[in-house]
Amino acid sequence: MTTTSVAATPTTRAAVPAPAPTRTDGILAIILVGYFMVILDNSIVITGLPHLQAELGMSAAGLAWVQDAYLLAFGGLLLLGARAGDVLGRRRMFAVGLALFTLASVAVGLAPTGGTVVAARALQGVGAAVLAPSTLALLTASFPEGPERTRATAAYGAVAGIGASVGLVVGGLLADLVSWRAGFLVNLPVGVVMLVAGMKVLPETPRTPGRFDVAGALLATLGPAALVYGFVRAGTAGWADGGTLAALGLGAALLAALVAVERRAAQPVLPLGLFASRERVGAYAARLLFIGAMMGFFLFTSQYLQDERGFSALAAGVAYFPMTAVNFVVALAVPRLQRRASGPALLVAGLVLAVGGMAWLGAVDAGTSYAVGIALPMALIGAGQGLAFGPLTASGIAGVDRSQAGAASGVVNSVHQLGGALGMSLVLALTGTYAAAMTAGALLLLAALAAAVTLVLPAARRDARS
Repeated sequence: MTTTSVAATPTTRAAVPAPAPTRTDGILAIILVGYFMVILDNSIVITGLPHLQAELGMSAAGLAWVQDAYLLAFGGLLLLGARAGDVLGRRRMFAVGLALFTLASVAVGLAPTGGTVVAARALQGVGAAVLAPSTLALLTASFPEGPERTRATAAYGAVAGIGASVGLVVGGLLADLVSWRAGFLVNLPVGVVMLVAGMKVLPETPRTPGRFDVAGALLATLGPAALVYGFVRAGTAGWADGGTLAALGLGAALLAALVAVERRAAQPVLPLGLFASRERVGAYAARLLFIGAMMGFFLFTSQYLQDERGFSALAAGVAYFPMTAVNFVVALAVPRLQRRASGPALLVAGLVLAVGGMAWLGAVDAGTSYAVGIALPMALIGAGQGLAFGPLTASGIAGVDRSQAGAASGVVNSVHQLGGALGMSLVLALTGTYAAAMTAGALLLLAALAAAVTLVLPAARRDARS
């Protein structure tokens, strides 16, 4: 906490009032809690999915949509949400996003049917797409360059790192002791308190005149959604099914339309110039594939541990600890490792470890022990994730002009969310058993490794020599 000091003059020696604290700690706390809610709800449902399925009678494809609906709305509308903050004010959009996210959370918690859960999760994603970019922009506006900004961004990064893991444990705990619904209903009191505090404490940012590329944002959402529907349908109806082919064709057509619209847009939500760099394209592709494999890993591992191994929802959440702990330790070591090796080299090393861990899980059978056959490969995956994520993010914004820094960061985050939805639905469509799902995940990671080796690494080496 920073303070302002007042010095007494030598002649008066008057008592000096105690320094008045600034509101920066309160601002940071509100920003972090808001962001934590978004990250937490990415994973809090995963360990509770078997309970949700049993209560509402949902199919495996329906369960995938519980997560996909959130990720698609979040990732597809994220860039539009960021632009809304620029044009309308970040504090205002923080409040709008938080209110929408909170109300949608209540709708999920009270949902009487699986379809209602999916619809409410999509609404949650819309709220997250408005809320998440506002939190980072408010942090940047509230903390000047220097030690204060460093402290704030470190805390923000820590929330991103631990939020998903905490969600797995908290989701399992609440599902076992109360209900899977409790993980969403708890957002109501937290959201109300944060909304009131935010309107009192958070500063408003200047508004920037601009246009909303609504057509681009809708196409960026509907295109991946059609592909996800095609993948999910293929898992039940087959790849030759007319509905499957129609959905996949529609998804491809919508993405082609997105490119055409963005070429003509005055202020595109997705600047196509960002794809002129081989390093950035490789980073986007590797991130999409990596996150897709990881979302499939989380979903299938949670179900496998509970359905096949008899773990409780809480125990399934705790079972991820080897991965979480190793991930945290390795991520902290990345800045020191980059003194000896480049970021892209660490990215490649991380992906190699992740491929090995996921392939190892693909050999799981009924006689495999948790300690050797599950915990150890999880630790490998955690080490790979810890090595890869920082360099992957850096390559995703490498060489970007300052005027497009916000758009580049938005693309990285959108790819992150959309990759989770696409990858998870593809793994679901291609597999029937846990071992097969992990093998499919290993193939996605292998493709991510190929993108890193052929695009990211050579481009970074060329830039280093020039």
